[in-house]
Parts: sequence; structure tokens; C-alpha cells
Amino acid sequence: MKVVMLGAPGAGKGTQAKKIAAKYSIPHISTGDIFRANIKNGTELGKKAKTYMDQGLLVPDELVVDLVVDRVNQEDCANGYVLDGFPRTIPQAEALTKALAAQGQKLDYAIDVDVPDENIVRRMGGRRACVGCGATYHLEYAPPKQEGICDSCGGELILRDDDKPETVTKRLNVYHEQTQPLIDYYTEAGILKTVDGTVDIEEVFRSVTEILGA
Repeated sequence: MKVVMLGAPGAGKGTQAKKIAAKYSIPHISTGDIFRANIKNGTELGKKAKTYMDQGLLVPDELVVDLVVDRVNQEDCANGYVLDGFPRTIPQAEALTKALAAQGQKLDYAIDVDVPDENIVRRMGGRRACVGCGATYHLEYAPPKQEGICDSCGGELILRDDDKPETVTKRLNVYHEQTQPLIDYYTEAGILKTVDGTVDIEEVFRSVTEILGA
């Protein structure tokens, strides 16, 4: 079972990817994890990626695809995997399709966790993080016992810059421009499935398991 998760930042695709990985005993693969592992282990691909990252540059698509394909060819991916945060663009998706096809493989499902922009802005704008221990809360879904104070360490709770409405809106604009076209790409490939991401996490996961099978 080879799955790719799609959805805007804050839609909850990472949470669902982890739940899929746990239920079906397949690896949850994010490009960030792949980069870190390759750099830490000093692999050739890791060294190449590091030269770009050290200069503050984006790692080129071909190299990212090489890293992903290298990862999905490892033994723990024999029964499948769930990709989270990749591909982000049409060129990445095309390169991944081509690289997998060269090995007689293909993705089985692209699952889009669909959440309207206004929900995401509200959802992320409600997050609060502790400056002391890093614990996270949500004013609506998981509020602290005392407003503005961390339950764990008593530290101050703040709204992080990347959760501010203007930052979230900017990230959503980039998503719609670059990543939204993947919806059409995977629809044409006949593997796109959409779930309603506005409902409770467990309800979203029920919809996902209905697609993937029990």
C-alpha cells in the first residue's frame, strides 16, 4: 500500500499519515526526516543535500526524488509506505512517478485532506506554544487550564509567528499555487481520494480507513 498525503498546511495530513503508518504497520516518510537521516549518516545524497541547505537554497527536485526513492527502496517499505509533504509540485510528482515506474512500482492512493482556508486560518490562529517547555495548546480544542499559562511548567503561552493569520494566509497562497495542481494530477492518474478534514480527527481517520480498507 503506497500512499501520498495531500492537503494544505494545517489541514492535519501529518496527523493522519502517522495514524495510517501505525494502523497498517508501514513507515511514515517525510522529506525532513529523510534529509536529517542522510545528513546524519553522511551518505552521498545527504552530503549533496547539505551543500544546498547550508547555503539556504532549496534542494533541487531531482535530488529530493533520489532521496525519496532511495528511502522507499529500503526493507521496511516492502509492504508500502505513506509519504507526507512530498511531492509538493507537479515536476516533483512527475519525477516521482517516473522513478517509481522505472522500478515497476506506482502509488496506490493520493489522499487529500480537504479543509477550507478560513478553517485553517482559525485553526492555526488558535494554537499557543509555551516559551518554556514548548508544550502546545489550542484555545478551542485543547485550552490550558489557566489562560496564557502552560499547564506543565507555568511558562507563558504565545502565538508563534508561523501561526499568525498573515503568515498562514501567505503559506496557503503558496500551497494553492504550487501544490493544489497535484489534485488534478492525481485525479487524472485515477488514484485521488478526498476526505473531509473539518470533522474530528478520528472521524477523518475512519474515512481514510474506508478508502484503504480495514
